[in-house]
Amino acid sequence: MDVLPFLLAPFVASLILTGIHAYLGVHVVERGVIFVDLALAQIAALGATIGVAMGMDPHARGAYWISLAFTFLGAGIFALARMRRVHIPQEAFIGIAYAVASAGAILAMSKATGETEHLKDMLVGNILAVSWTDVEHTALLYGAIGAFHYIFRKKFLLISTDPRAAEARGVSIRLWDFLFYASFGFVVTSSVAIAGVLLVFCYLIVPSVGAMLFADRIGPRLAIGWTMGTLVSALGVYLSVVLDLPTGATIVCTFGGILVLMFVLHVIVFHGRQEAGTLEEGREVVVPSDPSPQQETRDEHAKRSI
Repeated sequence: MDVLPFLLAPFVASLILTGIHAYLGVHVVERGVIFVDLALAQIAALGATIGVAMGMDPHARGAYWISLAFTFLGAGIFALARMRRVHIPQEAFIGIAYAVASAGAILAMSKATGETEHLKDMLVGNILAVSWTDVEHTALLYGAIGAFHYIFRKKFLLISTDPRAAEARGVSIRLWDFLFYASFGFVVTSSVAIAGVLLVFCYLIVPSVGAMLFADRIGPRLAIGWTMGTLVSALGVYLSVVLDLPTGATIVCTFGGILVLMFVLHVIVFHGRQEAGTLEEGREVVVPSDPSPQQETRDEHAKRSI
């Protein structure tokens, strides 16, 4: 019981991360750009790393604005990469951006050897160190971004699910793509500073994938994703304290374990329904021995209709 007050701020922060990332994850999965979050997170980490190499405090405003500027640059590149009639998929640009940002971060780290602990936190995160001030600022920022997405939710959902229909209605794909990735960049930049690259990626993708196993519509998928993220966050933070393990890595592994359990449950339920349906179909098969004249007339009419 003594550890509960210590875990309260990290748990509230994880709830905030779950709320915004599970929603954005629906868009990312629908767009088929699964690794865009990982790439933007790595670009944000590259900006922060360069700021540290320039002598800035990793938690200062200067490093944050450099990180945000790099993220906006990545958002612009990803928005331009989504062009019509091109043979190069957008995921290829995302992968290249991730590789270059990772290599750039390694080069910057070589010039900031005294800040290796802070730079390691950008990768695996240290959500236990979050303060109530960080929680308040993050809640305000994510609340504003959530309100922005709610106001323009129809455009964002249409572009994510059916870009051709959106273009046919006169919606500027590149403009709204940039707005999506720019708002996404605000979220990623702040989330990386709190939770690290790997944990941010899990918050975005794993709840959405787990929800897709049991729901097709957006509403139920969001409900399942938010519930999963909340429970996994609580369990992961608690296990990291009890077992004295790194918090970010513990939550990531907890996400992986819960997703495996959800997949096994999905297979059991799906195959159980499939086998029950097969048995019902087998019972309903009846072969008529002597069709009546009325049945023959209906059969001839069906053949003519075909």
